[in-house]
Amino acid sequence: MLAPGPFRAEHLRSGDPYELSNGHAIFTPPTGARGGRANLVGGEVLDTDPKVDSAGIDVGISRAPGELRAPDLSVGNVPDEPGWSSTAPPLAVEYADVGQDEVGLQEKIAELLAAGTRYIWVVRLTGKRKVEVYERNKRVRVVTSGDLLAPGILANPVPLAALYDRDAAHEATLRNLLNRKGFRDLDDVHDRGREEGREEGREEGREEGREEGREEGREEGREEGRLLALRASLRAVLTARGLHATKSQLTRIDEEDDPASLSRWLITAATANSVSNIFTTKK
Repeated sequence: MLAPGPFRAEHLRSGDPYELSNGHAIFTPPTGARGGRANLVGGEVLDTDPKVDSAGIDVGISRAPGELRAPDLSVGNVPDEPGWSSTAPPLAVEYADVGQDEVGLQEKIAELLAAGTRYIWVVRLTGKRKVEVYERNKRVRVVTSGDLLAPGILANPVPLAALYDRDAAHEATLRNLLNRKGFRDLDDVHDRGREEGREEGREEGREEGREEGREEGREEGREEGRLLALRASLRAVLTARGLHATKSQLTRIDEEDDPASLSRWLITAATANSVSNIFTTKK
């Protein structure tokens, strides 16, 4: 074992391409294109899980002066403040692609587990896609394509593909955002809208006291209830993602009476970079 090195976490600044192990500097080059895409979509899925209160990319964790490790993704225990985190995340994710230093990776895994991380997922991007699951004092478990990852710190199991495939990640992200607002999935949004519409229709029918009025009320109520639910869900997703709509954009949402357009905007809102982008999607 090497003697302690001279470097300390305080010597490094955010963005420096180094980690520290026992005072020795470890060069960490930039992420490749494929790994960068996977980092982004995988982080989105994990950050939006209903049980996750914080997550981050390349967050430096330093529990001792000569130690500084930065998992590709940290889930949990990520403070909203400057400087290195002093607490290991319950879940850490590493992406391994071409040229991966396997010895260095195993050393990093061991140090993160020793620091208190409960689960480490190593997503293999070369060859057949798989995830290696590491836990302290347990044998490595391998999850292959089609399987689900479900540690206890998440509310929803994660399909393996959602950690690297953009479409799968968007689908999982939308599910998470709807769950955060009390909906099971997009079908649940539609079902609740129809139920609200039926109730409004029944009430209108009773007040008018005519069969024709009841039928028309039910039909109009169903449609209006569905529209109200879609508009409310769209606003909720925008709020959950920190996307701030202008007054004119909110008016456009409130005045839209086409369920297909509202559904399309709702799906797009789960991954759009701005509110204006949701209105540019084609039918």
